[in-house]
Amino acid sequence: MSPRAACRLESLGFTDVYDYAAGKVDWLAHNLPIEGAAASSPTAGSCLRHDVPTAGPEEALAAVRARVDASPYRFAFVVAGDRTLLGRLRHAALEAAPGTAAAHEAMESGPSTLRPQVALAAVESHLRDHHLTYAIITDPEGHLLGTVHRDDLTGTTGSPSR
Repeated sequence: MSPRAACRLESLGFTDVYDYAAGKVDWLAHNLPIEGAAASSPTAGSCLRHDVPTAGPEEALAAVRARVDASPYRFAFVVAGDRTLLGRLRHAALEAAPGTAAAHEAMESGPSTLRPQVALAAVESHLRDHHLTYAIITDPEGHLLGTVHRDDLTGTTGSPSR
């Protein structure tokens, strides 16, 4: 049906028409813009933080530790060149491992993630139920989009969760 709908829109004079074959859920999961009644519903993708330190898998921990120490966070994410999330480096691991070690050697592999289309109420419930201060948000291919913090959901102010 989608190709026919796109063709019909073009026949009506619309010029910016696309046939997104992957579907609506995939579109939402990539945090792409939406219109309509649901567009104003708050989702994880609507309040992403993008300032968490990241590191490449082969990067020396000393360099990562310096970035984490200069940030309001006590962790960093290890990402591939295309921003695929590989793992998380907690501050304790950064302190314990030798500074010359590579990030992939000290990271926790495969941290739990959520998709950007998850309703904020569900994110808040997830954080509360699992005693977490933040959620990691990725797209379906595992690319890091950002984080959502409990402080942002409850309306409290202050420094980002550590």
